[in-house]
Amino acid sequence: MQKYTIPAILAAAFFSFSYAAHEELIGLYALSVLMFMGVNIILSTSLNLVNGYMGEFSCGHAGFMAVGAYVSSVLGVLLFAKDRVFGEPLLSPDLAIYGFPLVILAGGAAAALAGLLVAFPSFKTRGDYLAIITIAANYIVISAIENMGVIGGARGFMGMKGVVRAMEDVAYLPWMPMWVFIFTVFCVFVLRRFVSSTYGKGVSAICQDEVAAEIMSVNTNKMKMVAFMLSSGLAGIAGGLFAHIMGYVNPGSFTILKSTEVLVMVYLGGMGSLSGSVLSAVLFTLLLEALRPLQIIKWIVIPLLLIILMQFRPEGIMGNRELQHLFPRLRRFYRFK
Repeated sequence: MQKYTIPAILAAAFFSFSYAAHEELIGLYALSVLMFMGVNIILSTSLNLVNGYMGEFSCGHAGFMAVGAYVSSVLGVLLFAKDRVFGEPLLSPDLAIYGFPLVILAGGAAAALAGLLVAFPSFKTRGDYLAIITIAANYIVISAIENMGVIGGARGFMGMKGVVRAMEDVAYLPWMPMWVFIFTVFCVFVLRRFVSSTYGKGVSAICQDEVAAEIMSVNTNKMKMVAFMLSSGLAGIAGGLFAHIMGYVNPGSFTILKSTEVLVMVYLGGMGSLSGSVLSAVLFTLLLEALRPLQIIKWIVIPLLLIILMQFRPEGIMGNRELQHLFPRLRRFYRFK
């Protein structure tokens, strides 16, 4: 029965969280913070796959988040919103409940394809050169969006609240908190299964020694492509959720500053530790809220935090360890190979 402990805890947490949100036991501000916390968990864990487990240095994660945000937003508004951004919806708004997860996954798929912008150059470059390429990819995505007038260009795009209202018209439930919880658990589960699988061990082999991995028959180019596409795709899912939480997106939300935030979360939690990424995302979200009164000064504090972290604790909070390494009794409930 121990193998059902974690699913049972997650199910209980889901229903408790949904009930509290529905009965307004959680304030709107606290609920927003919790939802952004879920988005940050997805971003942090997904980038950790590349920067932590594979040992590459990607600095443009926000660009893939932007792709997912815009693709999900445009599809959702086009198919289900009643607010006439594109005229009448192509499908009945009553189908929004069933179509919403597909819209979010479509944004993730688009972001995964955009990840090829980084995957192919990574075959020949590493380290600082790859970092420059990922930053360039971030700017390419943002510049492309700014010049697409049909989706608002630099002004941004709105209408996603219409999709959320369409779901609430069918059943008045806290749909966005519920979907954020579901997708956060889904993304962490997918990454955990991937990095602990025999196939995913090829990613760690590349981190240790790429030449030795090739000698041991690891197809390093294929592994890099899979890792970059999976990481980018999950960032796209986070972007889609972010867009529907906000109800409005513009290119300025996905600049290098956003990528820096994700980097801070990855290195704060520890390279190659999913538990550390989850913990750091929670702590960093709370830190952002604490620094909100500082306004623009917080954009000085956040990069400074990354510099201090690299100087005094480069391994992060957890290093490359998981929770069961610190609490061995957790091994009884789940295995992390």
